[in-house]
Amino acid sequence: MNAYIFPGQGAQFVGMGQDLYDNHPLAKELFEKANDILGFKITDIMFSGTDEDLKQTKVTQPAIFLHSVILSKVMGDGFKPDMVAGHSLGEFSALVASGALEFEDALKLVSQRALAMQKACELQPSTMAAVLGLADDVVENICKEIDGVVVPANYNCPGQLVISGEITAIEKACEAMKEAGAKRALVLPVGGAFHSPLMEPAREELAAAIENTNFKTPSCPIYQNVTTTAVTSPEEIKKNLIAQLTAPVKWTQSVQHMIADGATLFTEVGPGKVLQGLVKKIERSAEVASAVIA
Repeated sequence: MNAYIFPGQGAQFVGMGQDLYDNHPLAKELFEKANDILGFKITDIMFSGTDEDLKQTKVTQPAIFLHSVILSKVMGDGFKPDMVAGHSLGEFSALVASGALEFEDALKLVSQRALAMQKACELQPSTMAAVLGLADDVVENICKEIDGVVVPANYNCPGQLVISGEITAIEKACEAMKEAGAKRALVLPVGGAFHSPLMEPAREELAAAIENTNFKTPSCPIYQNVTTTAVTSPEEIKKNLIAQLTAPVKWTQSVQHMIADGATLFTEVGPGKVLQGLVKKIERSAEVASAVIA
C-alpha cells in the first residue's frame, strides 16, 4: 500500500516550486491564485527571495504547503494514495491532497495559522531544542522535572525528539539531557515554542477559523499527528487539527501505525527528503521515494 507523506516547516529552500510554475500550466494557475489569496507575491519570495525572507513563519508555512499541494495536483492520475499523513503543517497539505479540504480554504487556514503562531511567539520568548540519543521516556521524565514550560513536541524517530518551551526551561532541560547521556541537545534556530502550551493563543484563534471551514470525508484515511491512527470523520479531523497546535507531533507512532495497517511505500510530496530519512529510521525495511511527475 502506498502512503503519501507531506513535510512541515524546515523543508523550505529558495527556488522551491519554480520548475512547477515554469513547466505546468495548472501549477502556474494555482500559484497565481495563491498570490491573490495571500495578498502578496509569495512566488517572488519562493523563487528568488532570500533565506531570511523565506524563514519568516508567515511565508514558510504557506510556501511549503503550496509546493506540496501543487505537486500532488500536477501528478494527476499518478497520485493514488491508500493513506496520507503530514508532519505538523504538512497535515494541511495531506488534507487537501486527500480531498478533505479545498485548496483555497486550506491556504487561508495555513496563512491564519502562521500569523497566529507568529503572534504567540511574540507574546513570550520561547524556543525548541533537538535531543538525540535518548529514549522517549527519559526525555519525557526530564521535561517533567524542569521548572517552567518544557514539553516533548516532535517525536521524529527513535532517538530523535524535539522539545519545546520557555527559553530558560529549554536551556536547563538541554543540560539535564546531556547529563543523562544524550548525544546532542541542541537549541534550534526557531522563534517560538511550537506544539507546546505556549501556543494556546494561536490554538484559540485557529479553532474559530477551522470550525467555520467546510471539511469533507477524505478519499483515504489520514493519520493525524495527535491521534496517530487512521481517521476519516470530518468532525474528528477538525478536532485533531485544532488540538495539534498545542499537542506533540507523534510522527514515529503515526508511521508505525501506517506500517501496521499495510503501508509498504512512503512517497514524500514536497520540498526535501527529511521525512523519508525519518521513515527509514523508524522502520529500516520500509521503501521510500520522492514524488515524481509522470
